Amino acid sequence: MEEKKKLDISQLIGFALIGAVLVWYTMTKKNETPVQENKQTEETVTTASTPSLENATVVTDSILNIEATKKYGEFANSATSGAQEQGTTVLENDVLKLVIANKGGQIVEALLKKYTTHQKAPLYLIKNNNANFNINFGTFENKIINTKELIFSPSTSKNGENQVASFKLKVANNKYLEYRYELKPNDYMLDFSIRSVGLENVINTSNKINLEWNLMALRNEKSIKYENQMTALHYEKEEGKFDDLSVSAKDDEIEENVDWIGYKQHFFSTILTTNTPFEKAELSSESLVKDVLVDTLATKKFSTVAPLKLTNGALAYNMGFYIGPNIHENLTSYDKGIENVMNLGWGIFGWINRNVFIPIFHLLSGFINNYGLVIILMTLVVRLLMSPLVYKSYVSSAKMKVLRPEIDAINAKFPGKENQMKRQSETMALQRKSGVNMMAGCIPALLQMPVFFALFRFFPSEILLRQKPFLWADDLASYDSVFEWSTNIPILSSFYGNHFSLFPVLASIAIFFYMRMNQGQQMSMQQPAQEGMPDMQKMMKMMMYFSPLMMLFFFNNYASGLSLYYFISNLLTLTIMFVIKNYVIDEEKILAKIHENRKKPKKQSKFKQRLDEAMKQAQAQQAAQQKNKKK
Repeated sequence: MEEKKKLDISQLIGFALIGAVLVWYTMTKKNETPVQENKQTEETVTTASTPSLENATVVTDSILNIEATKKYGEFANSATSGAQEQGTTVLENDVLKLVIANKGGQIVEALLKKYTTHQKAPLYLIKNNNANFNINFGTFENKIINTKELIFSPSTSKNGENQVASFKLKVANNKYLEYRYELKPNDYMLDFSIRSVGLENVINTSNKINLEWNLMALRNEKSIKYENQMTALHYEKEEGKFDDLSVSAKDDEIEENVDWIGYKQHFFSTILTTNTPFEKAELSSESLVKDVLVDTLATKKFSTVAPLKLTNGALAYNMGFYIGPNIHENLTSYDKGIENVMNLGWGIFGWINRNVFIPIFHLLSGFINNYGLVIILMTLVVRLLMSPLVYKSYVSSAKMKVLRPEIDAINAKFPGKENQMKRQSETMALQRKSGVNMMAGCIPALLQMPVFFALFRFFPSEILLRQKPFLWADDLASYDSVFEWSTNIPILSSFYGNHFSLFPVLASIAIFFYMRMNQGQQMSMQQPAQEGMPDMQKMMKMMMYFSPLMMLFFFNNYASGLSLYYFISNLLTLTIMFVIKNYVIDEEKILAKIHENRKKPKKQSKFKQRLDEAMKQAQAQQAAQQKNKKK
């Protein structure tokens, strides 16, 4: 009985321990199970969400590829290049920095490193989407391709010291359109070529292949009005002829066999040259300056559309971009005629500038750093060279002054309109006997006119004067202002400007006194006013006041260097005339010379004989007409 009782107690203890273990195990499993379930749920959610995002991206890319293929056909891959779209390549030397974008393979920034704007900011000819270069063509898939919309694949290399950048618009690795840029050290000329490889079955030759080049000229100078007047589209067309579009209004031209096109921005130019002339080019220029007080950011908008032709089924054009300053000798060195982008004047005016004034100015500027002094010395050289003409003109006037009493006697002897031919005949006979030629006074004055007009073109084109100070002028290539105002005054602000320039005032005063002194000289050469004819003496008096006034208004916005030249030139001319009149010419000697000439036998030239015969015939006709009137 006792053994049985012990066994029962042990069993109970064992069962109790087993029960406790079971309870502990059960409680532990209950706590762990929800955690495992949550982990499984999270893994399920995570696993399920990842395929959803990937699927959305794939769907979006697929849609873009479909749209690109629909629009660009075989060029679709170049329309969906992702991050490469924002890529750029830099070509840079000591004078020029170019940024070329993958999109369009075109220049998006062109910085001239040695120049600044009138506000001393870096000078960009291309920036902020003011220019675009595009080739437009059709494909056999009936797609219209604009290269400016597509992404080119860039690569860079070296050709000796030259930097080379290649941009390929690919259909495949062996089918592409390539733009190739090559920049030399210390040079503003960029070699540029366009060629197609393996695109014979892609480009549809039944459609035109158009090169499109547009640029909006940004403001760089102090006076936007003056800069706009000097900003223009220039080009060379067939047979080496140079031309340009209007600087004032919207102008369009269609030209053939064009060798180069230049977008000139006063002192700087962006010029596209081609070794294979464009068979036709549609050129356009439009002024953007309607109000100088409002339109202050850009001057003109230029546009060119030129069809390209295929050679053996492929594009192969060797071109060049000049992006830099208008320096005549630099432009001439390329031997492409692009120096004609500088408007130095036509005919004799341009010849004088190229062969006389530019060499003299650059010679003097090589020794003197002050460009105001260079202008003064150049003026002195020009006036000394012209002084023989001034002397001959003044001597001729002095001779006419000595003859004046005798000419007045002839006029008194043959008064009235009916004796007009007789008066002229007797006056010419007197001058011939005295050895006086009226044209001797006019010819020297006419010979000086080309110099005047040549200099009018020289100073606005000379970049060495740009931002060079002299006295109160801070820029000899722009107006000098000693006083400015911001209030817009109708008419006055448009024509005169909102500033007061001193050099034009000094030039106007000098020309007034020059014309006043010259008037006395010219009066002696003028015939008395004839009946029914304008009074030249009165007209000359009006011009004496009108010309300085016009110069005062006209030159207020022009280069101060030009006004400085005219001021010094007129002062020197006044001095030369004063010396000639008071210390060189002796009227008594002139009179004695005239009397001596009258004693010499005169041999008439055939021209003078014919002229005398014509005068006699005219007198006879006039006499016959008067007789008929009396009847």
